[in-house]
Amino acid sequence: MKTALALLAGLLFGTGLILAGMTNPAKVLAFLDLAGRWDLSLGLVMLGALAAATPAYALAGRRRRTLLGESLQLPGATRIDRRLLLGSAVFGAGWGLAGYCPGPAVASLASGGAAPWLFFLAMLAGMGMFELLERRHVRRLGAA
Repeated sequence: MKTALALLAGLLFGTGLILAGMTNPAKVLAFLDLAGRWDLSLGLVMLGALAAATPAYALAGRRRRTLLGESLQLPGATRIDRRLLLGSAVFGAGWGLAGYCPGPAVASLASGGAAPWLFFLAMLAGMGMFELLERRHVRRLGAA
């Protein structure tokens, strides 16, 4: 049952990304082009997402378990540090260069085009590289 609900939630999320235009790199790049032909429509999508997520996040903060009984894991970090800023910059640069971010890229895989697959494979390579570097960093901290 939990797997079926997770699949349904993923399909709903992916469908929302497609309907909102988040899987169209040209639309995303137009949203990011503030000095050119700026397309505000994705900003409205993001405002709608914030309007839906804000009360849900507030409710989640008062719970210990999900509605399906799983342990609820919310981020605990509140500090803005160099790693957060660097990660945000890399994420934003990738989004601005390719017009994809992870969720919409995965939803775009069903389109059958080569571009989403190339982005997805590069994203997996980047995630793998981060894991290797993070493990190396943790080992160095442990040895120090």
